[in-house]
Amino acid sequence: MTKKIVCQNKKAVHDYFIDEVFEAGMVLKGPEVKSLREGRASLVDSYARLHKGEVFLYNMSITAYPFAHHVDLEPTRVRKLLLGKKEIKRLIGKTEQKGYTLIPTKVYFLGSWAKVEVALAKGKRKYDKRQALKEKDMKREMDQVRKKGEY
Repeated sequence: MTKKIVCQNKKAVHDYFIDEVFEAGMVLKGPEVKSLREGRASLVDSYARLHKGEVFLYNMSITAYPFAHHVDLEPTRVRKLLLGKKEIKRLIGKTEQKGYTLIPTKVYFLGSWAKVEVALAKGKRKYDKRQALKEKDMKREMDQVRKKGEY
């Protein structure tokens, strides 16, 4: 099946240590699906949370579809995520540990189904971010040296 990416959370890798990634379906209304197909979505400041054995996505913005006058939906409404029972139980156990959170990293279409990639992540501290940037710069410099053939 083809995978068409709608939007990504690029800051997630910078702000979090990502441990596991889960693929989940989303409960959407018709105009929201049409807006997603046009790429009118944003994952900035969005997160997922467990509530009564279900997973919900908060603060994901899907801009209103301009031709849907009959339905008035809030762009940042709470959306239910569809995961298996075993996955939800595993997430409950992991998120109760100190520092773990659920963040969406990607929204895409798999065939005709809208999917969201949710990552189990642990927040980075300021010094962790600095260390990651140093490693990235060193790797870039090493690659440039190798490319020139000056090793």
